[in-house]
Amino acid sequence: MTLASLRDLRRIGFNRISFGIQSAHPDELRQLERIHNIFDVINSVKWARQAGFDHLNLDLIFGLPEQSLDYWQATVKQVLGLRPEHFSLYALTLEHDTPFGRWAARGLLPTPDPDLAAEMYEWAMDFLAGQGYIQYEISNWAKDSKWQESKVATSSSDLSLSTFNHQPLFACRHNLQYWRNQPYLGFGAGAHGFAAGTRYSNVLRIKTYIERCHSSLVTRHSFPLSPATVNYHHIASKTEMQETMFIGLRLTREGVSAEFFCKRFGVELQEVFGKEIDELVALGLLEWADLTLHPPFPAREGGAGGDRSLRLTARGRLLGNQVFMRFVD
Repeated sequence: MTLASLRDLRRIGFNRISFGIQSAHPDELRQLERIHNIFDVINSVKWARQAGFDHLNLDLIFGLPEQSLDYWQATVKQVLGLRPEHFSLYALTLEHDTPFGRWAARGLLPTPDPDLAAEMYEWAMDFLAGQGYIQYEISNWAKDSKWQESKVATSSSDLSLSTFNHQPLFACRHNLQYWRNQPYLGFGAGAHGFAAGTRYSNVLRIKTYIERCHSSLVTRHSFPLSPATVNYHHIASKTEMQETMFIGLRLTREGVSAEFFCKRFGVELQEVFGKEIDELVALGLLEWADLTLHPPFPAREGGAGGDRSLRLTARGRLLGNQVFMRFVD
């Protein structure tokens, strides 16, 4: 990272930047095969501020093999001193085709302790709340208790533009688009997109991406596909409902609005997923939240004003994947 490159990015319009810090400890960074150190982080953050970035996110990873609670707490407290507007905290996941996954499978690396990882997560929730950060998604916290104004959707075509519930001022807007299962366009090599009921991905290699975009021999596709598209599939209505549930439930404050679901799909949320919802509520993993103080939609004809939203409980956040899988065939 350089001050000059950051100034170039800010000058052409970027106003938010995210740094993958992961840890403040040299030994953990070596374990993660990261080439930076905490001094690189401090300099990059300083330069980002000098370049004019006023929305800064820092990524951290917890649940590393042999990582102690004290080490995790020290990392969070140290990077808190950089005063970011946003934090993303992710638990380490061992994937099969990664170095960590292979080492663990061969017994060369201890498997992360899930109970300790849960303790790290719960501590971070309490600590960041005490520092004025608002948890609005399972892994994301934003600064500032102010709320953005919401736009009331007046038609189904308006849904992609509306804010379904108030979010912290520094919440990540493009991620909110994903978590609400709303359309987004993917540009560039390896990019993914979702628009016009179609999910698609582009070719991975940059050179091939450029060649396909300029070639007159590649078949032209209708929106949202392009000559660089290599995979795509149309999303059936039931699948879109399922995706809306297991993606939307990641939003810890907002959850999935019953009113929004009905307006989007033309059917009541309970009618489609009533059995799953009732069981998960009984298990203490989901709860109904009353949104009548700030109703995102006007009252339905003949019904009460406001809205109810289905969201994870505090315990449900620790068992999110167990909840999400209930909404998938």
